[in-house]
Amino acid sequence: MPRRLRALVVDDYPALVRSVSRLLARDCDVVGSVEDFNGLLETVQRLKPDLLVLDVNLPNVDGLVACHQVTQGSPGTKVIVYTAADDPDLERRAFEAGASAFVHKLHHGGLLAAVRRLTAET
Repeated sequence: MPRRLRALVVDDYPALVRSVSRLLARDCDVVGSVEDFNGLLETVQRLKPDLLVLDVNLPNVDGLVACHQVTQGSPGTKVIVYTAADDPDLERRAFEAGASAFVHKLHHGGLLAAVRRLTAET
Protein backbone atom coordinates (compact mmCIF):
# COMPACT_ATOMS: atom_id res chain seq x y z
CA MET A 1 0.00 0.00 0.00
CA PRO A 2 1.46 3.40 -0.96
CA ARG A 3 2.12 5.84 1.85
CA ARG A 4 -0.24 8.76 2.35
CA LEU A 5 1.00 11.99 0.83
CA ARG A 6 1.16 15.15 2.93
CA ALA A 7 -0.92 17.76 1.06
CA LEU A 8 -1.19 21.54 1.16
CA VAL A 9 -4.15 23.32 -0.47
CA VAL A 10 -3.61 26.77 -2.02
CA ASP A 11 -6.82 28.62 -2.89
CA ASP A 12 -8.28 31.98 -1.90
CA TYR A 13 -11.86 30.70 -1.72
CA PRO A 14 -12.51 29.16 1.73
CA ALA A 15 -15.37 26.92 0.59
CA LEU A 16 -13.14 25.34 -2.05
CA VAL A 17 -10.32 24.89 0.46
CA ARG A 18 -12.73 22.98 2.72
CA SER A 19 -14.13 20.93 -0.17
CA VAL A 20 -10.73 20.04 -1.61
CA SER A 21 -9.35 19.28 1.85
CA ARG A 22 -12.21 16.86 2.55
CA LEU A 23 -11.68 15.19 -0.81
CA LEU A 24 -7.93 14.90 -0.31
CA ALA A 25 -8.39 13.48 3.20
CA ARG A 26 -9.53 10.23 1.57
CA ASP A 27 -5.99 9.55 0.40
CA CYS A 28 -3.74 12.23 1.93
CA ASP A 29 -2.88 13.88 5.18
CA VAL A 30 -3.87 17.51 4.64
CA VAL A 31 -1.25 19.50 6.54
CA GLY A 32 -2.67 22.96 5.90
CA SER A 33 -3.86 25.59 3.48
CA VAL A 34 -2.67 28.93 2.14
CA GLU A 35 -4.95 31.51 0.57
CA ASP A 36 -2.46 33.52 -1.45
CA PHE A 37 1.18 33.71 -2.45
CA ASN A 38 2.22 35.60 0.69
CA GLY A 39 3.93 33.04 2.86
CA LEU A 40 3.46 30.16 0.42
CA LEU A 41 7.15 29.42 -0.11
CA GLU A 42 7.85 29.66 3.63
CA THR A 43 4.89 27.38 4.38
CA VAL A 44 6.13 24.82 1.85
CA GLN A 45 9.59 24.90 3.43
CA ARG A 46 8.16 24.59 6.94
CA LEU A 47 5.53 21.90 6.32
CA LYS A 48 7.38 20.02 3.56
CA PRO A 49 4.26 18.74 1.79
CA ASP A 50 4.58 15.99 -0.80
CA LEU A 51 1.71 17.50 -2.75
CA LEU A 52 0.44 20.99 -3.41
CA VAL A 53 -3.03 21.53 -4.88
CA LEU A 54 -2.70 24.99 -6.39
CA ASP A 55 -5.36 27.30 -7.78
CA VAL A 56 -4.23 29.19 -10.87
CA ASN A 57 -6.06 32.37 -9.92
CA LEU A 58 -4.49 33.70 -6.76
CA PRO A 59 -5.06 37.30 -5.67
CA ASN A 60 -1.45 38.50 -5.69
CA VAL A 61 0.40 36.26 -8.18
CA ASP A 62 -0.24 34.11 -11.22
CA GLY A 63 -0.59 30.54 -9.97
CA LEU A 64 1.77 29.32 -12.67
CA VAL A 65 4.49 31.63 -11.33
CA ALA A 66 3.82 30.15 -7.89
CA CYS A 67 3.98 26.63 -9.36
CA HIS A 68 7.35 27.34 -10.94
CA GLN A 69 8.76 28.83 -7.74
CA VAL A 70 7.56 25.94 -5.60
CA THR A 71 8.89 23.26 -7.94
CA GLN A 72 12.24 25.04 -8.23
CA GLY A 73 12.59 25.61 -4.48
CA SER A 74 11.15 22.25 -3.37
CA PRO A 75 11.72 19.78 -6.21
CA GLY A 76 10.26 16.89 -4.20
CA THR A 77 6.87 18.60 -3.95
CA LYS A 78 4.40 17.52 -6.63
CA VAL A 79 2.03 20.25 -7.79
CA ILE A 80 -1.48 19.70 -9.08
CA VAL A 81 -2.65 22.87 -10.80
CA TYR A 82 -6.41 23.22 -10.73
CA THR A 83 -8.61 25.86 -12.27
CA ALA A 84 -12.11 26.84 -13.28
CA ALA A 85 -10.73 28.74 -16.27
CA ASP A 86 -11.59 27.58 -19.76
CA ASP A 87 -8.25 28.26 -21.43
CA PRO A 88 -7.00 25.53 -23.77
CA ASP A 89 -3.40 26.76 -23.50
CA LEU A 90 -3.37 26.76 -19.69
CA GLU A 91 -2.64 23.05 -19.30
CA ARG A 92 0.47 23.23 -21.48
CA ARG A 93 1.71 26.28 -19.57
CA ALA A 94 1.05 24.53 -16.23
CA PHE A 95 3.25 21.59 -17.21
CA GLU A 96 5.93 23.99 -18.45
CA ALA A 97 5.82 25.64 -15.01
CA GLY A 98 6.54 22.29 -13.36
CA ALA A 99 3.07 20.91 -12.58
CA SER A 100 2.75 17.16 -12.11
CA ALA A 101 -0.96 17.21 -13.01
CA PHE A 102 -3.64 19.59 -14.25
CA VAL A 103 -7.34 19.30 -13.40
CA HIS A 104 -10.49 21.36 -13.67
CA LYS A 105 -12.02 22.49 -10.36
CA LEU A 106 -15.49 21.30 -11.26
CA HIS A 107 -14.33 17.72 -11.84
CA HIS A 108 -13.43 16.46 -8.37
CA GLY A 109 -13.10 12.97 -9.81
CA GLY A 110 -10.20 14.29 -11.89
CA LEU A 111 -8.50 15.69 -8.81
CA LEU A 112 -8.86 12.44 -6.90
CA ALA A 113 -7.59 10.45 -9.88
CA ALA A 114 -4.54 12.74 -10.16
CA VAL A 115 -3.82 12.37 -6.44
CA ARG A 116 -4.06 8.60 -6.65
CA ARG A 117 -1.78 8.50 -9.70
CA LEU A 118 0.82 10.65 -7.93
CA THR A 119 0.52 8.54 -4.78
CA ALA A 120 1.17 5.39 -6.79
CA GLU A 121 4.28 7.00 -8.32
CA THR A 122 5.73 7.84 -4.90
